[in-house]
Amino acid sequence: MASLFSSTRAIFSAAIALRIALLLYGQFQDAHSPMKYTDIDYFVFTDAARFVSRGQSPYDRDTYRYTPMLAWLLLPTTWRPWSFSFGKVLFAVGDIVAGWLMLRVLRSAEGGSLSQERALRFAAIWLLNPMVATISTRGSSEGLLCVLVVALLWAVLQRRIVLAGVLLGLAVHFKIYPFIYGVSILRWLDADTVFSKKKKKEEENVSSSPSSIDASFFSSLWNKALAFFNLVRISLIATSLTSFLVLNGIMYGQPFIQHTFLYHVTRIDHRHNFSPYNTLLHLNSSPAASPSALRLESLAFIPQLLLSTVAIPLILSKRDLASTMLAQTFAFVTFNKVCTSQYFLWYMVFLPFYLPHSSLLARPRLGLSAAALWLLAQAVWLQQGYQLEFLGQSTFAPGLWMAGTAFFLVNVWILGVIVSDVGRMRRPNPASSPADTVRSVKVQHKLA
Repeated sequence: MASLFSSTRAIFSAAIALRIALLLYGQFQDAHSPMKYTDIDYFVFTDAARFVSRGQSPYDRDTYRYTPMLAWLLLPTTWRPWSFSFGKVLFAVGDIVAGWLMLRVLRSAEGGSLSQERALRFAAIWLLNPMVATISTRGSSEGLLCVLVVALLWAVLQRRIVLAGVLLGLAVHFKIYPFIYGVSILRWLDADTVFSKKKKKEEENVSSSPSSIDASFFSSLWNKALAFFNLVRISLIATSLTSFLVLNGIMYGQPFIQHTFLYHVTRIDHRHNFSPYNTLLHLNSSPAASPSALRLESLAFIPQLLLSTVAIPLILSKRDLASTMLAQTFAFVTFNKVCTSQYFLWYMVFLPFYLPHSSLLARPRLGLSAAALWLLAQAVWLQQGYQLEFLGQSTFAPGLWMAGTAFFLVNVWILGVIVSDVGRMRRPNPASSPADTVRSVKVQHKLA
């Protein structure tokens, strides 16, 4: 096993072999089992690609709620019957590319300067994860999104600001949730991370000179605002907005805006939904449901956005960017009114950056308890979901609702562990010597 993690080729070969095996198994299961391996969303993607191949809009396909770019990428699925699985292969390749980028970040000074073997061990959490490989080979497009997100993290850590802005705009266009990272990235990009020690000292001298200091409160606020909006932050905002707006501008107009963005404000999906809002969404989806001036599920985004876009990034982002992005995503998924298995990949992609310095590894009992409860809560929900969707038994209340609530509470507890860990991390000064640029994340694991 040690030799496996000492060889980059061995890890990536094993990751590719795992996905090939699952692709072949999926073909067999689809042909011989009433329970299909291929995700229903994949048929939506390929149907939309078929509409595009005929010169029509991908939104002519009911329930297509994605960027037209995805339908364009899957045009090869319409060429021949044997090319139907092209999209699955593309998504699986996305998994591999994301793993390669993880390895680059973990090996870099900004990402921890881990040894090759240790970096491979943590990258393998993604590359050899059967859940990640299964979701992509079933036809979920999350692998492509995860490539964009890890590439964004790498670009920011490498101070490639224009590239980071383009990637952020592209990621938000592809799926709206990555906008939450904008706040943490902007806060992280201060003089400590983007300027050299000499440049930072010059800025401090200027800000402390008599001409730059005003006794008035409003002048002080103005100076702080000017200091915050440095050239790097302005560049990131400008490039991300430009790429986002340009991509949106070349799409299909109002149908694109409605189906890709506005739909998610009012969506009431209740199938395969781990959220405790599941039963409420089911009741409100009924035509017989009485209209109400206030729909509780419409307010779900308030705690979700307060945590993921305000509290967590403002408090934690200066500690460690990658781990803050994990906490943001975990909060966003946990408090979302729709929560499916594919969404778990959104935060799992950040685990290799957080775990090397986490209490979940430093205290094995805590880590095993968290993993066991997370899996057990899912299993209980899936058992209730199986009875509902395959056996036709109504388990919405109390079974499914209680299972969703239990899973929610487990996730809130794990989020608390993550936030506590990130809060104890000590941010390095990248402007220091190379020895000091190693991320000196010192998590205090002493028991109270």
